[in-house]
Amino acid sequence: MDLLWAQWWVWGVAAVALAVGEVLLPSYVLLGFGIGAGVVALLLLVGVSFGGSLPALLLAFALMSLIAWLGLRRWLGVMHGQVKTFDHDIND
Repeated sequence: MDLLWAQWWVWGVAAVALAVGEVLLPSYVLLGFGIGAGVVALLLLVGVSFGGSLPALLLAFALMSLIAWLGLRRWLGVMHGQVKTFDHDIND
């Protein structure tokens, strides 16, 4: 039997848990990690073994999470040049 961390369903459960955490704590950080865990789960499901190495698996997770987070930031983040300015005081 393979090690627990190399099972696709473990990463799938982690992806769902991180997505639920994103609903509870909206910050777009957990969603990036959830997408990364989901991609790793899909890769394990289709047969990518990462050489049976935990560091290689964690590196793939980190890279997928970073790519997902950067994509979410670009898609949902503040647009360039968008600045909130105030031209009056609320006490006036």
